Amino acid sequence: MKSPTRYAALLRGVNLGRAKKIAMADLRELMENVGFTDVRTVLNSGNIVLTTTPQPTTTIAEQIEQAIASTLSLSTKATVLSAAEFSEIARENPLLEHADHPSRLHVAFLRDLAAAKRLEAVAAEDWAPDVLAIGRRAAYMWLPNGLSTSRLPLAVDKLLRDDVTVRTWGTVSKLVTLLEPPGR
Repeated sequence: MKSPTRYAALLRGVNLGRAKKIAMADLRELMENVGFTDVRTVLNSGNIVLTTTPQPTTTIAEQIEQAIASTLSLSTKATVLSAAEFSEIARENPLLEHADHPSRLHVAFLRDLAAAKRLEAVAAEDWAPDVLAIGRRAAYMWLPNGLSTSRLPLAVDKLLRDDVTVRTWGTVSKLVTLLEPPGR
């Protein structure tokens, strides 16, 4: 029997304004009812760390999406990454040298590899002073003037819709810590 694996599940569009309201205590309980263990949530925006048997991340995403739809009557997409995948995305961030504040450095997590290819047209445009770098499973955005004044995240969202969910570097760092094996 394979030992359990830690995963990060990122829900798209949860608790933004009045849309898709989910209490994190309810979300943790729901995930435990699905059969996941060591469930933790980070902040109030649909960030879940959980443990389960090794399986395809698409299977875990489907389980989460179905449980939320059937129990909470909400439709949301989940991007699920193993702890190793998530940590690799964080380590590969090429924009850390630009960042002087974690709330202005964003990681756009891609649901699949094809989404990165679709972003190439956006990356070819001039977004100055913003910067976009594309990785294998994530796009990295440095937004020096903040999220609310930038056109770049809107362009990424318009192109990818449910195939992307964005988190600040501060949130990514918290999730990396929670995903580390106990005793590390």
